[in-house]
Formats: sequence, C-alpha cells, structure tokens
Amino acid sequence: MTSTPGTPGTTDGTSAGGVTRAEYCVIACAEAWRGSGETLASPMGLIPGIGARLARRTFAPGLLMTDGEAMLIGPDGEREGWLPYRQHLEFVTRGGRHVMMGASQLDRFGNQNISCIGDWRQPARQLLGVRGAPVNTLNNPTSYWVPRHSRRVFVDKVDMVSGVGYDNAAAAGPSATRFHHLPRVVTDLAVLDFGTPDHTMRLASLHPGVTVDEVREATGFELVLPDDIPYTREPTARELRLIRDELDPKALRHREVPA
Repeated sequence: MTSTPGTPGTTDGTSAGGVTRAEYCVIACAEAWRGSGETLASPMGLIPGIGARLARRTFAPGLLMTDGEAMLIGPDGEREGWLPYRQHLEFVTRGGRHVMMGASQLDRFGNQNISCIGDWRQPARQLLGVRGAPVNTLNNPTSYWVPRHSRRVFVDKVDMVSGVGYDNAAAAGPSATRFHHLPRVVTDLAVLDFGTPDHTMRLASLHPGVTVDEVREATGFELVLPDDIPYTREPTARELRLIRDELDPKALRHREVPA
C-alpha cells in the first residue's frame, strides 16, 4: 500500500513554509543536474532555465551553459568562453550534454511527441516537428518539463515518436542505448522517473500540497507507485534567496506555474 508523504502543504500552491509551487518546480529541475560535473546544460523553458542556473550557483559549479548561439555563459549571463558549433556537436555525440525539453505528449516509457496530434499523414494539429529530439534522446541524457500535468500530455501511446523512449531505444539495439538516459520528468504536480525494472514511469516525489490521487487522475496510464513517496525537497534559505532576488526577481516563474 502506498503511503502519503508527511510534509504539510496547502491548497493555494504554497507549502506551509511559504514556498510556492513554482519554486518547488525550480528545485526539482535543478536537481536534474546534480552530480553532472562538466556537463553542458540545455534547459528549454523558463523554470528549467532558472533551475539550471540555480544548480550552477550551488551544488553543480562545473555545469556549462550557453547563450544558445556560440558562447559559454556564467549563471548571471556573463560570457565565459567560446563554444563553436563543432565543439557543441562533440558534446552531443559523446553524451556530454543534458537537455531538459518540453513535451506535447509523453507515454509510460518516455517516448515524447512534439510533432503532431493525430495520424501524421493527416494530423488534427501540426506542432513543432521532430526537430532535434531524436538526436537529443539517443546521444545524451534528456529530462522533460511539463508545466501542466494532464491526460492530454501523459498518454498511453504518443501519436508520433519524436524523442525516443526506453522501449524503442531497446528495440533499436546497443547503438541506440549507449547514451540513452531519461533522468526525470518534472511537472507542476510531481517528479517522475523511470527507475523501474522495465523502465516504465513511476512517481518519484510529490510537490507539497499535491496528493497521489491528483497525479493519478491527471495521468493517462498507470504509474508505478513506490511504497514510500516523498515530497519534493524543500529549498534552502540560500536557494530561495537566489531564486527570488537574483535569478528571477520579476517572479516570472509564477506566470508558468501560478501560486
């Protein structure tokens, strides 16, 4: 039987200590890069970006970040070095980058869709296209950020595979599994991972104020539920100060995940 975490929370998006849901999401995203060493972080989205910069400022000082073009930058955006495209590709092809992407759909094995909704031959909705998702997922660790956890995103089967999940990587063989790794999925409700024998998605932690039933109701397939499900860890006083005063003083994080 699955236990309920013991840390108190409230229903308005804040913890009992005043930490907002968006700030828990920042912490959960930052934790994706813990222990990464000299890894190139590629966060896509506001909250993942704040999380990567927070990790760099605290427990992952060796993390590398770019301006999205050709420069390495520090946590405050200052230029630290040059990263030519050929070197960027070297990071990618040897597993030296950790991307955090978005997803229009995700299934239980971590297959991601950002291309289309419906049959690809005549889709009901055209999205971004496959883009770099296959290269990202097969060549370096890839996590996901989902700001609205719902059954529209967490589906039993994606309409088209853009990012490769564990089942499809295994079917393709060693060339696909060499660097394939999906560390975590962070949503506005919880943190999910694939730490199960068959690499199906499980509930790793709940953000304070969220229940197991809420996550299950918002997921279009059965999640693996450990016996003990913790709450997402509390930010330290220093981390909160960095988030609120230095990394996101305009509180843009609350536009993505309202308090």
